[in-house]
Amino acid sequence: MPVPKRKRSRARRDSRHAHKGLKVKSFGACSNCSETVMPHAICKNCGFYGGKKVLATTKLERAMRRTEGRAEAAKKKAEVSAV
Repeated sequence: MPVPKRKRSRARRDSRHAHKGLKVKSFGACSNCSETVMPHAICKNCGFYGGKKVLATTKLERAMRRTEGRAEAAKKKAEVSAV
């Protein structure tokens, strides 16, 4: 089994591990609610991305969307049955 001939200095060892440090992440502010957001990500607080509402964030919004979808489906079903 190979054994090192000399002790490696701390400088040599630490310079080998120098590139492994943590990198600083960039953050921005949401254009709608000014919440801190990572770049190119939807705001989890208000659901906006690029100035448009993309994500339903509250239970009320999801329930409203669900009832709208059901109403449209019932309307289509009534049209098909009338023909």
